[in-house]
Amino acid sequence: MPETTDSIVHDETEGVVMPAESGKTERVGRWYFGGLGSAGAACCTHPLDLLKVHLQTHQEKGRQSVARIAVHIVKNQGVRALYNGISASVCRQLTYSMTRFAIYETLKKELSGGDSKKALPFYQKVGIASIGGACGGFVGTPADMINVRMQNDIKLPMDKRRNYKHAIDGLWRCYKEEGFRRLFSGATMATVRAILMTIGQVAFYDQVKQVLISFNVINDNIVGHFTASTCAGTIATAMTQPFDVLKTRLMSARPGEYKSIMHCMWETAKLGPLGFYKGFVPAFVRLAPHTILTFIFFEQLRLNFGYVVVAKS
Repeated sequence: MPETTDSIVHDETEGVVMPAESGKTERVGRWYFGGLGSAGAACCTHPLDLLKVHLQTHQEKGRQSVARIAVHIVKNQGVRALYNGISASVCRQLTYSMTRFAIYETLKKELSGGDSKKALPFYQKVGIASIGGACGGFVGTPADMINVRMQNDIKLPMDKRRNYKHAIDGLWRCYKEEGFRRLFSGATMATVRAILMTIGQVAFYDQVKQVLISFNVINDNIVGHFTASTCAGTIATAMTQPFDVLKTRLMSARPGEYKSIMHCMWETAKLGPLGFYKGFVPAFVRLAPHTILTFIFFEQLRLNFGYVVVAKS
């Protein structure tokens, strides 16, 4: 976007802040913008995430529609029940997404030598997205587990509900009642899913945006961000759904319900091949808007509050 002489440039090599030259400049996002964008998106899409969890933890055969589950929840629990676990959802984004975006953006800046206009090869984007996703998936596992439990709570009988007050209460009670290791239940599946999710969302978003801009199909504006993020959301959903189903089942399970990941996989397989794609429609309906909103929020933060990096001479 056009910048005036009042714009600020951060010289990363010397730590000097100076006015930007007039003309067009490329602003770079700060390391925490991705986490803030994801948290904002989570606040908008949380009801869809809750419905997805309910579908994925439904063990009986037979179709369960999203609309039927939504009506049942609202009728029996009220509209506010659709936001059950929102504190854990925001907590998850501020750990999981902030970590993966921070690592991706930091490594991207290092590999480009501080030149914000230099396009990295796609394989490098996939590589740094994998590193960021692995770290983010592991770090975000405790909040992710509490998020799944709080969302799944309202479908359980009253005597089996955990009744966490909020995310911090859930984390503390899980640690106190089940031990520290239980906080990382499902970490392997969450990490694998996070790697694929970060490749599908972040690396593909960067690549699609880069290619479309280079062919003058889109510009670096909200319409272009919407187009690139829609493509990324579709790719990410297709890549991650089977792992998302297994992760949700492992995290919502009672202690001892599943002996291992393979046991959980076997139980899910009993429902047929489509059992691994349970909740695909609500997952897409949730992930597409979440991806779009995440990158729109991220790009608006970048364009309005980002900085211009002076490349090393």
